[in-house]
Amino acid sequence: MPRPPAEPTEQVLRPDELRRFTTAERWVHRTTAVTMMVAIVTAAFLYLPQLAELVGRRRLLVTVHEWSGVLLPLPLAVGLGFRSVRADLRRLNRFRPEDHGWAWRAMRHGTRRAGPAGKFNAGQKLYAAFVAGSTLVMVGTGLILWFPHLAALDVRTGATFVHDWLALVIGVLVLGHLRMAFKDPESRHGMRTGRVGRAWARREHTLWEREERPQDEGGPAGD
Repeated sequence: MPRPPAEPTEQVLRPDELRRFTTAERWVHRTTAVTMMVAIVTAAFLYLPQLAELVGRRRLLVTVHEWSGVLLPLPLAVGLGFRSVRADLRRLNRFRPEDHGWAWRAMRHGTRRAGPAGKFNAGQKLYAAFVAGSTLVMVGTGLILWFPHLAALDVRTGATFVHDWLALVIGVLVLGHLRMAFKDPESRHGMRTGRVGRAWARREHTLWEREERPQDEGGPAGD
């Protein structure tokens, strides 16, 4: 008796699909996103009196906020053990010729008219670089505030100033990131399942879609 056709899985792609993210990459993104949101929400409840009154348990909020901040780099640190995560980090860390001027064109004309992009466009690379750098700064300044006896008063004052204002900037950028994600259902589908349609990839990440084509379809030649 013939077996029923297999459901689409991590190993099975339809001809009109591309593998965008592996399971490891998706879990790094999800756990980082959850930890980041916990840190942002608890910070809002700590700094805004109107929200603080709704909870009341300030000591608990402080503890959750401190640990969510300290653990924020952990998902990526674990993800570095996977080849796919390291490969995409290299992509994010390198600006290619097509990235020059992309962000400016995107602000003026929209992302679809900003020019061809690889797997990650220049906006995504800039966002990733800022989040990575600011996370290290937030962890460092947060540790100074967590253990105030380890630093002088002027250092603690500077750390508080940087921590508070950088937290505000991060919150605004994360909201912008979420807004962009909600405007692109196919992108969300790719992060949720790891698969995207070739038509979407050809439209939004032209150069990456071209790289993923088999050689006999016009893809890059082998070594």
